[in-house]
Amino acid sequence: MSAFFDSVNSTDVQADAVLRAAVAHLWFVAIHPFDDGNGRIARATADWQLARAENSAQRFYSMSAQILAERNDYYDILGRTQKGTLDVTPWMTWFLGCIGRAFTGTEATLSAVMRKARFWESHAQVPINDRQRGILNRLLDGFEGTLTTTKWAKLAKCSHDTALRDIRALIDLGILQQDAGGGRSTSYSLREP
Repeated sequence: MSAFFDSVNSTDVQADAVLRAAVAHLWFVAIHPFDDGNGRIARATADWQLARAENSAQRFYSMSAQILAERNDYYDILGRTQKGTLDVTPWMTWFLGCIGRAFTGTEATLSAVMRKARFWESHAQVPINDRQRGILNRLLDGFEGTLTTTKWAKLAKCSHDTALRDIRALIDLGILQQDAGGGRSTSYSLREP
């Protein structure tokens, strides 16, 4: 552990910071100093190394969260690396791919957040009631399936007639649009600018 601490705390190492984070993570897991929590500490160590290297107070991605999302692949590559020939190249390759996927996921999340912020900013002066606001937020957050008057009424806990009035008001305001089709299967979606 002393050698591990000396390595991760060293400031005069010439290796790339991302590669150092990958090695620190792998090394901590291989040392396995505790009965429980070694994976969490290894992930936190990688995130700490990356944050320290970026010298920034804000980070918009989490390596730890991405590793958890890819848990099965993570355990597989760790097992192969620790039981193999001591060649860490496959681990490093996986770690670098994982950090790339963390960036991609963050870009998608930030894009959705910015889309939602722009939407509400552009409709700040529009009279929208609480039911409408709730359903619009669901649509902006990635509502699954089609939005019908019946679904609106259930989600907003209102009558079918009230749901229809809410929807028609938003269509008149240019916020919602009726999808192709009609009749009993009439559905609505956000009108994209």
